[in-house]
Amino acid sequence: MHMLITQAVEPTRTVVRTIRDEQLGAPTPCREFDVLALLNHLLQWAPALIGAARKVETAPVEPPADWRRELDARFDELVAGWSTPEAWEGTTRMGGPTDFPAPMIGGMVLTELVVHGWDLARATGQSPTWPDEVLRPLVSEAQGMAEQGRQLGIFGPEVPVPADAPPLMRILGLSGRDPGWRP
Repeated sequence: MHMLITQAVEPTRTVVRTIRDEQLGAPTPCREFDVLALLNHLLQWAPALIGAARKVETAPVEPPADWRRELDARFDELVAGWSTPEAWEGTTRMGGPTDFPAPMIGGMVLTELVVHGWDLARATGQSPTWPDEVLRPLVSEAQGMAEQGRQLGIFGPEVPVPADAPPLMRILGLSGRDPGWRP
């Protein structure tokens, strides 16, 4: 899975780079966040996710004012951290005292990049694509974390999609997003 991080980041990075200032207040499929709040969410949690790859405990931080430059740099750090096989081995922490299996956190990072990238794209009228070799394993990741995600309020209720739907649609449905969502 460590080889998939760049392919998961790049479409999301492209979406973020093309968000216009007038779109920052637009609603997203992630119900509690508009575009700016979702960008801030990504910025706030990036240090903890980067730290988890490096096996270094780092708490979430407040987002900086220059979110475009900062988020671009955080994407680079996520790629650097999660591209190594060691990041996916053993256990790690994500801004707290609890140890988690590193492959679980890595899968969560990949899933978050794709799902929130899609959220931002939908909110701003973009149509990114992620390679099937990234999306196929993320269906299993989303299935594995869906129930816990719902219990924690991270995922909404599952949105039914056909069993033969493309992988992205299945991931979105599992995360509680309507693949047909429009602003």
